[in-house]
Amino acid sequence: MQTTKQDILKAFYPTFIGVLIGLTLGGLMWIVARSPEGNSVMLLPPPTQAPFVVDVAGAVPRPGVYELPSGSRVKDAITVAGGFLAEADKTNINLAAPLEDGQKLEIPFMEGVEIAGAPRSGGTDSGGGGGGGGEEELININTADVELLSTLPGIGATLAQRIIDYRTTYGDFYFIEDIMNVDGIGSDKFEAIMDLIITGYE
Repeated sequence: MQTTKQDILKAFYPTFIGVLIGLTLGGLMWIVARSPEGNSVMLLPPPTQAPFVVDVAGAVPRPGVYELPSGSRVKDAITVAGGFLAEADKTNINLAAPLEDGQKLEIPFMEGVEIAGAPRSGGTDSGGGGGGGGEEELININTADVELLSTLPGIGATLAQRIIDYRTTYGDFYFIEDIMNVDGIGSDKFEAIMDLIITGYE
């Protein structure tokens, strides 16, 4: 029986289809497996903002220059400076106001309160020189030296020097209770000396 051209084509048709499918699948796999072209993108961390430098002055226990994180508020500056003194006038202070780098934050005193460095008259260092007793005999903790402070009950030379170092660093004591901010002077020592000291601001 003679083989016709049509029979030959029918015989090779399945093979042709199989090769074509194989080539198609191979091409798809090559495309998927290819490494993407172009430069890779490197993600960098956001730049760190420099801290604010703020000068806190006035009616705070520890006036001075402080570094605060960017975006800090007035309340943050007052907190690092020790909070408000009892004599602070808070009426017009906006605690939520943002700070600016290089800003000077002046916390005002209440009207009639004298500022540090100008104690009121009436208190003396030693209690001598006046007629009669009373306030003249009290020790002014803002002006007394180590020797005089050491005469207080429970206050030796070491604590006396700490008192002087504290007022040199942070300014005068406004109330006699403020002496308890000095390291080593707790409530018991304060009760022993409270009737023997003044600040000159009372």
